[in-house]
Amino acid sequence: MQQHQIVSREQWVAARKAHLAHEKEFSQARERLAEERRALPWVKVDKNYVFDGPNGKVTLDDLFKGRPQLVVQHVMFAPDWEAACKSCSFWVDGFERMVPHLAARDTTMVAVSLAPVEKLEAFKKRMGWSFDWVSSGGSDFNYDYEVSFTPEQIDRGVPKYNFGTTPFYGPELPGISVFFRNEAGEIFHTYSCFARGLDMMNAAYQYLDLTPLGRHEEGLPYPMDWVRLRDQYEPQAKGACCHG
Repeated sequence: MQQHQIVSREQWVAARKAHLAHEKEFSQARERLAEERRALPWVKVDKNYVFDGPNGKVTLDDLFKGRPQLVVQHVMFAPDWEAACKSCSFWVDGFERMVPHLAARDTTMVAVSLAPVEKLEAFKKRMGWSFDWVSSGGSDFNYDYEVSFTPEQIDRGVPKYNFGTTPFYGPELPGISVFFRNEAGEIFHTYSCFARGLDMMNAAYQYLDLTPLGRHEEGLPYPMDWVRLRDQYEPQAKGACCHG
């Protein structure tokens, strides 16, 4: 951990106000980016995607639940896995309680994975989640929206993930996709983000970024090596994760 100056309250306020100016610049840039995102062109969804839900077959249209906007969290959970990806679960833990708030703003949020719905339901029960989670295992949905990849694609090494900017590193990868349904019942794909683009949707990381230690992931085999499923963390002595 870097050394910090110890100063008077007045000196701290002066430094904090200088940083506040930078935060305001960032907030304004973020607002401009959000406006640019909302102005992106759309792609009409012509394929009739059908998913397996806990109560039977559902269509993409059904997932909207009568609302005009749909946010899909692509959760990595391959058919032969017994649990979802721990990193995806880290993200999903954060949106579990947001669903009613999003619904109040005409937006439905669901999770979609390749694994059979029986496995999704079992894992959802284990994690204590209540959001809708459907299986896309019988459709092209995951492949069309570029979060699942065939062995042939991986063997060819075609860098299709994150709009062709990131090489494959596995058959299942994370993402978020957004859809809009108009009054005529037409569905449009409006946005998708992947990789580091998902970072801003993780509330825990945003809180850690406010702290002196930050994410303190330096020296780990990979940044999220520390992440566990919520029921797999072991009790630790005070400071055990931060000071070796």
